[in-house]
Amino acid sequence: MVTAVVIVVVLVVVLVAVFVVGFNRLRRADVLAQEALGGIDVQLSRRADLVPNLVSTVRGYAAHEKSVFEEVTAARTAASRAASGGTVAEKAQADARLEKAVFDVLAVAENYPDLKASANFLDLQRQLGETEDQLAFARQYYNDAAGRLNTSLKTIPWMFFAGPAGVREREFYTAPAGTELPPTVSF
Repeated sequence: MVTAVVIVVVLVVVLVAVFVVGFNRLRRADVLAQEALGGIDVQLSRRADLVPNLVSTVRGYAAHEKSVFEEVTAARTAASRAASGGTVAEKAQADARLEKAVFDVLAVAENYPDLKASANFLDLQRQLGETEDQLAFARQYYNDAAGRLNTSLKTIPWMFFAGPAGVREREFYTAPAGTELPPTVSF
C-alpha cells in the first residue's frame, strides 16, 4: 500500500516537472522570438532616424527633386508606425518601401559629384550601410528564433504545452514581392 502511494506521488511529481519544463521552454522561445522582432524594430527606427539627415544633405544640392523627398517622408512615417506596433508583414512592407526611398535619394545624389564628395554625405552613407547590415542580421536572428519556436510547437512533447503556455506559431519575416532584385537606376 505504501509502495503504491509512493509510486503515485513520484508519477505526479514527474508529470508536474515535465509540465513545468515544457511550459517554460515554450514561453522562453516565445520571449526570444519577441525580443528578436524588437531588434528589427530598433534597426528600422535607426534607419528612419538617419533618413532626415540624408534628405537634408541631398536636398541642398537637388532641391528640384521634390517627389523623391516626399516619398522618403511618407516611407519614413510608415516605417516608424510599423516599427512601433505593426505585424511582421507590415514591418516588411514598410521596410521595403523605406529601403526603396533611400535608394532613390542615393540615386539622385549620384548626379552631384560635390555632394558625393561631402564628408557629411559619406558619413551618412557609411551609417546607412552599417544599419542595413544590422537590419539584415536582426531579420535573420528573428527568423531563426521564430523557426526554433515553430519547430517546438510542431514536435512532441512540446506541442502539448502550446495551449497552456499561450504560445502560437510566429510568421517569418519575408521580403515583400518584388523586392528580391535590386532596383535599377538610369540617369
